[in-house]
Amino acid sequence: MKVFVPGRICLFGEHSDWAGGYRRTNAAIVPGLAIIAGTNQGIHAEVTPHPCQLVLHTTLNDGTKLKPFKVAMERSALLAVAQKGEFFSYAAGVAYQVMLHHRVRGLEIHNTLTDLPVRKGLSSSAAFCVLVARAFNRLYDLKLTVRGEMELAYQGEITTPSRCGRMDQGCAFGSRPIMMDFDGDRLEVDELTVGRDFHFVIVDLCAAKDTREILNKLNHCYPFAENPVAEKVQAYLGPINRETVTQASRLIADGDAAGLGALMTTAQTKFDAMVAPACPAQLTAPVLHRLLAHPLVQPHIFGGKGVGSQGDGTAQLLAKSAEDAMRVVEIVTRELQMGALALTLKSGQRVRKAVIPAAGFGTRLFPATKAVKKELFPIIDYTGRAKPVILCIVEEALSAGIEEICILVQRHDLTLFEEIFATLPRVENYNKLSQDDRKYCDALLTIGRRITLVPQDVQEGFGHAVYCAREFVGNEPFLLLLGDHLYSSDSPQSCARQLIQAFERTDRSVVGLMPVEATRTRQFGIVTGTWQKNAVGNAEHQPGTSQSYLDITEFAEKPTADYARDNLTVEGLDTDHFLSVFGQYVLKPSVFRHLEENIKRNNREQGEFQLTSCLDKMRQEEGFTGCHVQGRRYDIGNPEAYRQTLIDYTAAQPFIPAKIIKR
Repeated sequence: MKVFVPGRICLFGEHSDWAGGYRRTNAAIVPGLAIIAGTNQGIHAEVTPHPCQLVLHTTLNDGTKLKPFKVAMERSALLAVAQKGEFFSYAAGVAYQVMLHHRVRGLEIHNTLTDLPVRKGLSSSAAFCVLVARAFNRLYDLKLTVRGEMELAYQGEITTPSRCGRMDQGCAFGSRPIMMDFDGDRLEVDELTVGRDFHFVIVDLCAAKDTREILNKLNHCYPFAENPVAEKVQAYLGPINRETVTQASRLIADGDAAGLGALMTTAQTKFDAMVAPACPAQLTAPVLHRLLAHPLVQPHIFGGKGVGSQGDGTAQLLAKSAEDAMRVVEIVTRELQMGALALTLKSGQRVRKAVIPAAGFGTRLFPATKAVKKELFPIIDYTGRAKPVILCIVEEALSAGIEEICILVQRHDLTLFEEIFATLPRVENYNKLSQDDRKYCDALLTIGRRITLVPQDVQEGFGHAVYCAREFVGNEPFLLLLGDHLYSSDSPQSCARQLIQAFERTDRSVVGLMPVEATRTRQFGIVTGTWQKNAVGNAEHQPGTSQSYLDITEFAEKPTADYARDNLTVEGLDTDHFLSVFGQYVLKPSVFRHLEENIKRNNREQGEFQLTSCLDKMRQEEGFTGCHVQGRRYDIGNPEAYRQTLIDYTAAQPFIPAKIIKR
């Protein structure tokens, strides 16, 4: 299994992690708040289980390969290595913490590439700790969330002589920026939305600074301010920092690079005035300020500031474009003889495509499906308009902002679907329609131009159906909707839009969820996990409220009620209720790799290629989000469900089709 963990850089909120920790002693101190983001560079590795040892094959960032390191997977041996504080102590410290809490065997790590600069404020040691924690989690399926990996890595690093801050292991969240809230012993993490690409340049100032002296002087300003200098330090790292970071999170979400650059410059000015006097020997930082004011650099940047403990260590500049960033790297390297690397904070990929499998036979609806495809069964919406089911599903996708839709059909059914979306009725029939129906008929052709019909020549399970859309999807995330389910939303956003928003927020594949009773677990896929938290420490959204997000730790395909009670409970749900799959997904294209592996190896489940096991592999490798959908699903897959849907769907209040058609 391949694993990559980036370094991390603090965009705003330096020093606030340890400062917020002093709330344990002085409750008047304002909690710390910081924004960090992963770097483009990091630590790459291939990991495999080992029967009894922790083995590391390490490649340094200069290409040097170290002699393999080996230690027995025994607590005493691992702790002894960790406490030495040498190069391999971080891995041993994390492995020691793993053994304290989990039953595992050994681990072999082949560190194939390290392109992350060390000792440059990018938390290379923390990245390595996260890599080890992630390797154990994925290989032994410890069912840890990203937050769990981060906590395990932190405990592992402080098992060594290192006394890193709680901020460092935020690299576990990857390149997506996160906001971290530090309140005494409490730490909360909130993932941020990026409105556009931001182009940073990280500069090694190639000057000397004493981080220990900086931290020593600043810590003397806590926990109680005993002089005006300490008061200003606490004010800057407390309420001023909190206001700055909150404003920065809004600017990042809005994609306002000019505003964010100006805020960086303002934050540095305030730091110089309020914090630098506490340690003037280290924080006056003449090299940093010479860079920030350099006349050749200025035209290419919106702003800049120091990084990490500040001083003449590392700086970050926000360039006006990707081209400007590369120009800054050239100027800094040539004119100032400093090291520089570009860091792009990317906005999430937009979900433009949807896939709807509609090639099944509809066995449970025989003999009706001998005459009419179940996806073409009639349904009446709340406006009183009669439609085929597939049209309602297509409109659900369009309501979420989808631009292109793939419908998977049997080859001999192509003309049936083409008649709906690509063919007008015969003239004499068209003329019989009302004026309103003619407009709707014309609009169907407009919708049809967004639809691609893809033949599925053999039907070998849900997973096989999804795999047939791989060429249509390409290398993009996509919305997946079942062809025999209808949906109506209880919120201002359609059900599909709620999932897409969850994907945009978390940058992970998403499955829609809804509660079901224990008596129905055998009918659905069931998941479990932990609710995500927000930056102020409360559950972001409790079950039953809008946009509840779950870090999924297990997928189970149609489990028994007893298995669900023992393994699949979720905090906050009513007794004997569990979270079932809603019938909508937003998936990253990596799902096709897992589907292809199953198909090539003929790995079938109950005779077919299924999707759920592939989703669980994605969960292990890259994390998976569950979105508690505010809405209802309506099944048409069996006679009783179809009869009830005919009653209930008519009374529902979905998005108005006319608005969809005007898109």
